[in-house]
This record gives sequence, structure tokens and C-alpha cells, in this order.
Amino acid sequence: MRPNRLREIWARGEAAINGWLTIPTGFSAETMAHQGWDSLTVDLQHGVVDYPAAVNMFTAISTTDTVPMARVPWLDPGILMKVLDAGAYAVICPMINTREEAERLVAATHYPPGGTRSFGPIRGLLYGGPDYAQHANDTIVVFAMIETRQGLDNLEEILAVPGLDAVYIGPSDLSLALGCRPTFDDVDPPVAEAIQHIQARAKAHGKIAGCHNGTPEYALKRIAMGFQFVTIASDARLMAAGAQQVLGTVRGALPGGGAGY
Repeated sequence: MRPNRLREIWARGEAAINGWLTIPTGFSAETMAHQGWDSLTVDLQHGVVDYPAAVNMFTAISTTDTVPMARVPWLDPGILMKVLDAGAYAVICPMINTREEAERLVAATHYPPGGTRSFGPIRGLLYGGPDYAQHANDTIVVFAMIETRQGLDNLEEILAVPGLDAVYIGPSDLSLALGCRPTFDDVDPPVAEAIQHIQARAKAHGKIAGCHNGTPEYALKRIAMGFQFVTIASDARLMAAGAQQVLGTVRGALPGGGAGY
């Protein structure tokens, strides 16, 4: 089976740099993949992406060594199994709040006897190889999102679940859950404390900690804190920021701000 580069990066003690895909086209996914991200996450929760678009995006990512990932909309065995069958090598599941939910996540993403995943990797075989079934349980990476007060309260029990590889922090939702303003980077003190706590407890349990970031500067801060998986912005945000920079440069150099040119 094709190795999972995320596991190789982590085995070296390094951090993986993840990109985020919200635009439902294979071409934009392929363009992002060719920029050298370690992994790219197709966002089926908040991105404007449905399952057929996700399959095309996984195919496009596969033109590179970038690891194809998916964030599913919810803890639902059907979509978890389908994104894995489509070739995702890692899944992020939002709103994991209890040990029981973490156990259900692990079960849906592992073949028996380690879980209850149904067999039918229609594209997973093409991406992973003919021995996919024998090695999928040890190759696929499973993230649980910790982004609620309940999830934070039950963190120790969630981290103790066998087969769960990593936790992922959504700072905006975690901020709302803690009564703070929703933001990625410059979070309020209670959220900053919670983020540090999640990373420390994940490390203690031998799990990987990941975090969403709005800027590369904050991604570097998270890596310095011990995070081994950092996401930076998204395809839509990067496209908008690039366009704003180009327009600002040109209009700023023209008389009257460039209006009418």
C-alpha cells in the first residue's frame, strides 16, 4: 500500500503543513497540490463541496505527492466510509465531544476486527494499491476535532481511545464555546490556554495535535508550541488575499487610486 506521508513526517518528529480546499473544482485542487503542501484537506463541512466534487478533487491531488484528506460534515459512518473509499488518506471529523463519539469515529474508519468499516474502496484501491485492505487500518489517519466545551471537558477520555491518531483544533468554534470572539489566530486568553492544554495532553497520550491558522506566522508559532499539523488559511482566502495584493499595488501606483482605468 502507498505509504502515508503524514505518518512519515511525524515519525521524523516534524510538522506537516496542510492546505484547505473549499472551492469545488479539480483544477483548483490540482493547482494547490502542485504548490508543495504536505497534505490538502477537502472541506465537506463548511466548504461548498459535495461528494462528486470531492472525488474529482482527490483525483487531482493524486497528480502529486500531497496527501489527500477530507473533513466530513458530521460524525456519520456513511460519509466517513465514502471519503475513504474515494481515496482520502486522512479524515477530520468535527464536534467530537465524548469518548463514545470518538469510539464511533474509530469504528467507522477501520475495517474489522478494529472497526466496522464496510469494504468497498472503489478508488482507494487505485490510490493506495491492491493490498489496500491489508494495510488501511494502519495507514489511514483519523483526527477528532476538539472545539466545544464538552469536548474539552472530556479530552482525557477522548485521547485514550485506541485507533484515534490525532486531534484537531478549530479555534473559532472553540472560542465561541468558551464565550469568546471567534477568530483563528489572536485568540482570547481562555482559548489560548485551552489550545496549549489540548496540545500538551495530546502529546502525553502519544497523539498528534493539529490546529487551524489564518496566517503562516501563527502556524509557525503553533509548530514552536509542539503542534505537528498546521493548516494555513484556505484556497478561497489565499485567492482573495492574492487578488487584493495585486489590485492594491496597481491601484496605489495610479492617479486617483486607479479608478476608471
